[in-house]
Amino acid sequence: MKISARNILHGQVVALTKGATTAHVRLELPGGAVVTASITNEAVDELGLAVGQEASAVIKSSDVMIAVE
Repeated sequence: MKISARNILHGQVVALTKGATTAHVRLELPGGAVVTASITNEAVDELGLAVGQEASAVIKSSDVMIAVE
């Protein structure tokens, strides 16, 4: 597979929680950092995602904001 996004983080699925329509997928990266993605339940099923599986987080964003009070 080739993709234009340059921010690709490889890791292992450590948690998968399905809701009514959306699932939260937690991906542990080498070094221990964890990235959480919200994707549709349909996407989880189509990808065959399961805890313990190797997967990649592909990040494509125009900006990232951080705020404090």
